Formats: sequence, C-alpha cells, structure tokens
Amino acid sequence: MTGPTLSERYASAQEYEEAQPDTAISRLRDIVLGDNPNDAESIKTKELALQSLANLYAKQGDADALRTLLTELRSLFALIPKAKTAKIVRTVVDTIAKVPNSTAVQLEVCKEQVQWAQTEKRTFLRQRIEVRLATLYLETKDYTSSISLIGKLLTEVKRLDDKLLLVDIHLLESRVHTALRNAPKAKAALTAARTAANSIYIPPAIQAEIDTQSGTLHAEEKDYKTAYSYFFEAFEQFNALDDRKAVLSLKYMLLCKIMLSSAEEVPGMISSKAGLKYAGIEVDAMRTVAKAYQDRSLQQDEHLWM
Repeated sequence: MTGPTLSERYASAQEYEEAQPDTAISRLRDIVLGDNPNDAESIKTKELALQSLANLYAKQGDADALRTLLTELRSLFALIPKAKTAKIVRTVVDTIAKVPNSTAVQLEVCKEQVQWAQTEKRTFLRQRIEVRLATLYLETKDYTSSISLIGKLLTEVKRLDDKLLLVDIHLLESRVHTALRNAPKAKAALTAARTAANSIYIPPAIQAEIDTQSGTLHAEEKDYKTAYSYFFEAFEQFNALDDRKAVLSLKYMLLCKIMLSSAEEVPGMISSKAGLKYAGIEVDAMRTVAKAYQDRSLQQDEHLWM
C-alpha cells in the first residue's frame, strides 16, 4: 500500500497551521527538505509548501530560521532550473522583510546569497539580490556602500541591456541622491530610469515608484502642483494593486494640498471612497495638520508632534 502523495501531505500540514504551527512547520520542512521526488508536480508542491513554511516563520518573527532555510535549500537548488531558484530565493528574502526589526538579518542574508550566487555563477540572481542589498544600504543610511554597489551594477547591466533591471537601479540611484540632497544627480538618474522605461513594458508597481520619485523631486523644488499630480498617479496605481504604499502617496497628496494653501480640500479627500479605504492614524495626522494650518494654530501643530 502506497503512502500519501506529496500534495496530500501538504494539504494535511496546512490543517495544523493555525492551531499547531510547530507541527505544521515540522511537516512542511519534511516536504521541502526531505528525500522526496523532484518531478515537475512535486517541485510545484514543494514551492507551495516552502511559501507556507516561510510565512509561518515570518508570523513567529523568526528571521534567523528563514536565513537558515535558504542555506538548507541549496541541495534542492542544484536539482531545479536556475529561474525557479531565483524566484524561490527572492520569495524567501521578501518574506524575511516582513519580520519586524529584521534589517540586520536581511543585510547578512543578501550578502550570503550574493556570495553563493557568485560562486555558482548565477548572474541573474546575484544582480537582483545586489539591488536589494543596495536598497538596504539606503534604508540604513549607508549611502557610500549603496552608491558603490549601484555603480558596479550599472556597468554590468548596461552591457547586458536588461532594461527592466536598469529602471530599478536608476530609480534606486535617484532615491539615494535625493537622500544625499544632490538634486542634479537625483534628476539625472530619474531621467535615465524614464528613458529605459520608455522602450519596454513597465509593471504598474514600478511605474508608481517612478511617479512617486518624480513627485518627491518636484516637492523638493517647491513645485507642489506638479508634485501632487505625480503623487496622484502613484496613488491610483498603488490603490489598484491594493498596495499599502498607497497610504504614503495619499499622505504626500494631502501635504501638497496643504502647501498649496488648499487645506480646506483635505477633509473631502480623506472622506472620499479612496481616502476612507486607508483611514488610520497616518491619514488622521494629515487631517490635523490641515486643520492647524486653516486655524493658523501653532499650538495644534505642536500638539500633533508631541
């Protein structure tokens, strides 16, 4: 009598995810890392089990377990296509990012994966993990390391003519120069990103990022009217994707209205169907800023920041 198939074992493990997560983790690890078949159907089941396993570790806040998991998966990576390996690695790295206060672990994981990808000559994966690493350097204010890595990537990727990756890198470069208050270089990098984007199809999420950066640079130059139009475009796209970055775009839109002396429009924008979707402390703060501006009340404004 044959035992349960891999897909049946996966379905069984899922039943324990809520009530007995440790049992679910044990069963999912056995599916992903155990001595199981590696045909197309089994690999598909392993991918699903891996995603469930990664999500459970993230719920438990165990970034170190996710880091270890990537190392344990290398024997599997040797048996599956490189493109699928790249997808799995990026999925796990993305999952680590969901764990609060995991920036230090993310940095170490990215460095480890870059080293491994270099050793295994997996250029496609290495370059994408390096973009993530450069982004983490930006987030941790290590601007020198970020700029250095971006320069190296640009030299490589321009040779390969990977337009989509070029857009990501130039956009990141623009954000780093914005953080460094170097407006000319920030604008030049954004122009390069737009030029690369014009010749290919750009996913809506990336287009929204381009619009957000465009709005940021116009706001830096106090051109709040143009900035508002870019933030509005970004908001529309993030909202359509149900991406929480829409909240940030909405906040920037409201701030632009305040800076344009149109604070009276803020309550209506917040009360709109799109605004209500993102109701919360961040949007409420913008309502309070707008009211303080209308009332010319410094006391209200100071109270907001206390």
